[in-house]
Amino acid sequence: MKNIILLYNFINDPFCHIVIRFSTKNISYKARGCLLSILPYREDSNPQTREFLARVVDVLLDFIQQILEFKMPEEMQKMLDLNLPEDPLPLKQLLEDCKTTLKHQVKTGHPHFFNQLSCGLDIISLAGEWLTAAANTNMFTYEIAPVFILMENVVWICLQPVCVPGGPSPQVPACHYSVKSCASVGGLGTDYCIAVPSDERGRMITSELERLVRYHRDRGNVPFFVNATSGTTVLGAFDPLMEIADICQKYDMWMHVDAAWGGGLLFSKKADSVTWNPHKLMGTLLQCSTVHFKYEGILLSCNAMSAEYLFMTDKIYDPRFDTGDKVIQCGRHNDIFKLWLQWRGKGTSGFERLMDRLMELSEYMVRRIKEQSDKFHLILEPEMVNVSFWYLPKQLRGLPHDSNKEIKLGKVCAKLKGRMMQAGTIMVGYQPDDRRPNFFRNIISSAAVTEKDVDFLLSEMDRLGHDIVVD
Repeated sequence: MKNIILLYNFINDPFCHIVIRFSTKNISYKARGCLLSILPYREDSNPQTREFLARVVDVLLDFIQQILEFKMPEEMQKMLDLNLPEDPLPLKQLLEDCKTTLKHQVKTGHPHFFNQLSCGLDIISLAGEWLTAAANTNMFTYEIAPVFILMENVVWICLQPVCVPGGPSPQVPACHYSVKSCASVGGLGTDYCIAVPSDERGRMITSELERLVRYHRDRGNVPFFVNATSGTTVLGAFDPLMEIADICQKYDMWMHVDAAWGGGLLFSKKADSVTWNPHKLMGTLLQCSTVHFKYEGILLSCNAMSAEYLFMTDKIYDPRFDTGDKVIQCGRHNDIFKLWLQWRGKGTSGFERLMDRLMELSEYMVRRIKEQSDKFHLILEPEMVNVSFWYLPKQLRGLPHDSNKEIKLGKVCAKLKGRMMQAGTIMVGYQPDDRRPNFFRNIISSAAVTEKDVDFLLSEMDRLGHDIVVD
């Protein structure tokens, strides 16, 4: 092994590709430069380790400056070399792999990405994620994640949350589809997951909730859980929480608030539990999802399995700081540090200013849409940063607005989104709901967005879509 180390001292390029064979007794070894130069970081690690990581950071910094270079799946498969080799590749090739991967990946941090609830790229949170990856520890016991466990306690003081994987996407009529998924996974069955009708703005109709509760109670069933939503995924609607809480209290039902998107009501006194996703409106890096409970000890009482190899009761520290037995998956990724560091960097006042700014930009977009009513049709006044609208190509301008026109506008969405992807200049999501065909749902949750970006979005949609023709 000494000869190998000396050999590396004479190599100027730390990423050169060499093959070295040596033997010890009757055992033969084959090694390539890639394997021998990259070691875990320690006092005696080679300079190639630091050099390689520094070059990867350069790749990442270049990435966040750039939105999209879209290729169809079949074309992408032909372009990329995704094969897993028998022998290790040189470090130069690994760096090229990193560059190629990010080149063809959507840049969700770009200010012209309005496609998802999680937009933007907070740099402090990014730094926190890098440190988290370097620490590479689990979150199930205090002994292996002492600082991170205490951070969770500090960030969520007076509450009982843990950071958990997951987070909502499109909604069923009055709540997120994950509620039906949980009913299925938990063994209850989706037939016993009842959708409560919502109004035209997507808010739960409380009279319908009480009617359905009484209907099922009269038939011998036991309604026990109501999922309310603060900020639905598509329309950004807020359910009337106080009225729902009164109904839940009246019929002895657990009230859960899905505030994953509209987390401003995180500290609701009425709810029994709340979910919140800082990786959405607050811009924390994916993913950072939390669940909060009013009642002390409820997670442990429901989920504890008391695995003796992890959760011994005779540890030298208070075992209540071990969190793995509180959750069904036991092991958790460290999602707290990036939020903690981001909060330290912005302060509570900084988050408040960010929320105000995002709402200002959404109001600005609504105003600009109304000023161009020949080209855009605002579906409803938003309660949040979700702006729902249709784009009108020249073919449909000046025509009376009716259901037939809405069907055609729905077809325009798919065609215009395709042009966006191919141009690579902007991205805006579209989807139908239970009252309308496809419509655009624009999300402004990135701190990088300005009024200039909103104006570009609308003008670029018109440039790409003005000549669209639909049947």
